[in-house]
Amino acid sequence: MRVLILTVGTRGDIAPFAALAERLAAEGHDVALGAPEAYRETVPERVRFEPMATEMDDVMRASMRESAGARGAVSLARRMSSAMRVSLGEQWEIAQRFEPTVVVAHPKTLGGPHIAERLGVPAVASIPLPFLTPTAVFPIPVVSRSLGGRLNRATYAFNRSTGLAYGGMVNRFRTDTLGLRRTTRFSDYLHTPDGERMPVLYSFSGHVVPRPVDYPHSAHITGYWWRPPQHDWTPPTELADFVDQGGPVVYIGFGSMGFAREAERRGEIIREAVRRAGVRAVMSEGWGAVRMPAGDDVHVADEVPHDWLFPRVTAVVHHGGAGTTAAGLRAGRPTLVCPVLGDQPFWGDRVRDLGSGPRPLRLRRLSADALAAALDDLVANESYKATATRIGDALSSEDGAGEAVRVLERIESRTTPPSP
Repeated sequence: MRVLILTVGTRGDIAPFAALAERLAAEGHDVALGAPEAYRETVPERVRFEPMATEMDDVMRASMRESAGARGAVSLARRMSSAMRVSLGEQWEIAQRFEPTVVVAHPKTLGGPHIAERLGVPAVASIPLPFLTPTAVFPIPVVSRSLGGRLNRATYAFNRSTGLAYGGMVNRFRTDTLGLRRTTRFSDYLHTPDGERMPVLYSFSGHVVPRPVDYPHSAHITGYWWRPPQHDWTPPTELADFVDQGGPVVYIGFGSMGFAREAERRGEIIREAVRRAGVRAVMSEGWGAVRMPAGDDVHVADEVPHDWLFPRVTAVVHHGGAGTTAAGLRAGRPTLVCPVLGDQPFWGDRVRDLGSGPRPLRLRRLSADALAAALDDLVANESYKATATRIGDALSSEDGAGEAVRVLERIESRTTPPSP
């Protein structure tokens, strides 16, 4: 196979695809990964890296660090639309150079299915959360509570909002760049132009989100996609010594949830909560969600590989991104999710429902009292620890990336003419 993977977003949107790309290459397939330049170093050397959507990434990072009101929101929308148009052109240029036999694309890229249609190869949508396929079991993950049966299923009409918002841009890309016919803005992302269901690869585990009984065969829940352990990362001496001092140590980080105007206030809240709970914390500043000086009970870090750090701490506290949630569960660590937006409340509820942690604590409602109480519960509750350990063992035994490769091989074989 020649697999072209296209993805944009935060690290949680990039890392699973890098793991899939590495597995594909290890099994002898040609693979190219298109992603923003900032993530080049996260892509394995054996994988062909193609920079794309770097302008989109820059705009997104800036927006998470700034808060500018309605006028700023309008300016941001214009900048993002311009960056998206640039990204679509970059995706087509990559595809022409690489000549894939199958295209795997995150829905945020917009261009994947249309490029695959132009090349006459299968398109596969992929995302690390159950966002695309309608089900009556739970609503689309951006809806915070179950509405029941038919209403749950109806919430997935939200996916058509992409066509409404960007349909004009996509149609210009189709007609002016790809030479394809226009599509309606109400077109269904999950169906090809000839009406066939588009395959979807979901890079999460059925141990965390059991497969809904009404999912079609085109939806594949493969298990999480992990890269093999990286043995070339050496922690700073100060970090290693801090973690090894003994006693409960908690990871606290909110990833790409910047909103820097609140960063110092959050730092004060976290420091006080850590003091009251009698724990120590490794604090990750991420994209600027928290600012605080280091101290005897707090080690401030930039970015630390989760697969190194999480098994060495007592528990984890984070925003509930799909990738961070998966890393905490795989490490078998009790988890407190402090969601901000999007699918984060969904993952917080999954952690609670699984029994691996307490009720989510909204980041905007963070206080020293609430966080201290949650930290006390998190590190003292033996039930959380036992359940998290059991789930971690189950996730560690999965081969999600390998299963995804098998699915892609079957999809490509059904559309590739036999050799003469």
